[in-house]
Amino acid sequence: MDHVLLLLGVVIAICVLSHKLTEKVAIPSLLFFILLGMVFGENGIFRIRFDDYDLSNTICSTCLIFIMYYGGFGTNVKAARSVAVKSILLSTLGVALTAGITGALTHLILNLSWLESLLIGSVIASTDAASVFNILRTKNLNLKDNTASLLELESGSNDPMSYMLTVVLVTLMAGSSISVPILLFKQIAFGILFGAVIGFGSAWLLAQEDIIPSQGRTIFVFAVAVTSYALPSLLGGNGYLSVYICGIIMGNVYLPQKKELVRFFDVLTGIAQMMVFFLLGLLVTPAELPHVFIPALIIMAILTLVARPLSVFAVLAPFRSSIRQMGIVSWAGLRGVASIVFSIYAVLNHVELTYNIFNLVFCVVLISMALQGTLLPKMSSLLSMIDNNVDVRRTFNDYQEESDINFVKTTISLLHPWVNHRLQDVPIPPDFLIVLIIRKNHTFLVPNGSTVILPEDVLIIAAREFQNRANLTLQEIAVGGKHRFANKLLRDLKLPSATLIVMIKRGEDTIIPAGNTKIYSGDTLVMAHYD
Repeated sequence: MDHVLLLLGVVIAICVLSHKLTEKVAIPSLLFFILLGMVFGENGIFRIRFDDYDLSNTICSTCLIFIMYYGGFGTNVKAARSVAVKSILLSTLGVALTAGITGALTHLILNLSWLESLLIGSVIASTDAASVFNILRTKNLNLKDNTASLLELESGSNDPMSYMLTVVLVTLMAGSSISVPILLFKQIAFGILFGAVIGFGSAWLLAQEDIIPSQGRTIFVFAVAVTSYALPSLLGGNGYLSVYICGIIMGNVYLPQKKELVRFFDVLTGIAQMMVFFLLGLLVTPAELPHVFIPALIIMAILTLVARPLSVFAVLAPFRSSIRQMGIVSWAGLRGVASIVFSIYAVLNHVELTYNIFNLVFCVVLISMALQGTLLPKMSSLLSMIDNNVDVRRTFNDYQEESDINFVKTTISLLHPWVNHRLQDVPIPPDFLIVLIIRKNHTFLVPNGSTVILPEDVLIIAAREFQNRANLTLQEIAVGGKHRFANKLLRDLKLPSATLIVMIKRGEDTIIPAGNTKIYSGDTLVMAHYD
């Protein structure tokens, strides 16, 4: 147990510490975590032997619940409304066509049985939401014709169809007697029904602020995500479809304290993705991969160059989508964690296959992320699909958190440049608004343009919250008597590049420094550094 906890702690720490590095390299960051798992694995440096498919399936399936839920939660329905029909068709008909074409060509080229070929096609038919979202966000990939929303909605919603096809084919190959129409009906009907009911019901409960205490809201939503998957699954429904629909509903309605939910699931799904990809890298035995590499390469070529483009063309051509859009949608069909999880499902059901389907699909995913993921920004540029006039973050629900309003206060001293001036004559930036003035006799005043600012007034100023902190860090430094900054003027300090002292705390006072500001022992400096 101690060894497992030690490994878990070390791996999570490495994943978090390497986040900055993976953002700057060309390869998708999630690919790094697969390779990290392989380094720790049986043929890696640390030679940890791990081949527990049952445990891996449990962990990966659980993580996939939250990845699917947050994928729905983060999908902005308003932004995606114009491409909703295209996305739904791609995630249903498109997945079925991709699976069928891949299966047929795999059967002809690799001489595998029809059921085995169609199973391989079904397992790898869906586009991985985690990989697509990761690249769009980290590379800030803004695409024309609302293509980012199209990809987000499609990749977030196509796993259920791939899962249903996988379940049907695994059941047939296992020799079980089933009614395919009834199985598909239960999968779809229960998935949609429970996802909608739980989503709307939970949103209503959260809106009643006197029912659920504020400190329990995040835990409640966590429980909702788990329930929306487990309940339909127990009844033969598609849990992944249910949890995705539940996430979409809850992400697109008003919820109190939504910012806290976004931050919680950002962290939770980030760790889940890291752990899943690390675990899959740990589970695979690299020495066994050469046996399936050539078949995987052939299947990847079929999928990327034939099956995905044909299915995208069949779905989008009737909508008169441009060739450029169809080209980038075809290329953006990255495979990922869902495909590997579905392959583990096939392994656990002990169906007889020519190749180890886990190793085969693992290779396909590895090639897909390394090739398609790395070249997606380049392909977007070559196809002239990059739009520099939009922000891809607007297509995610959590973009609204970047436009939140914050309030700050400032006290007007006798020497303040605004003192005894009318509000309309004060040079305030356009995005700032003085919403309240507190006078020294504790009276409250809602100001207008003719309001005169008096000494000792406390101004309450509203401004948009700064959220783009990806490359900005703030640090407090306490200046002691022997500190190298003590008793020096700010302009005489030798600070690192892109570093600025933005504030000085001196006793009860807060000072906005200038070049001639002197730093004394006992000061606390607030330093900003931009990477």
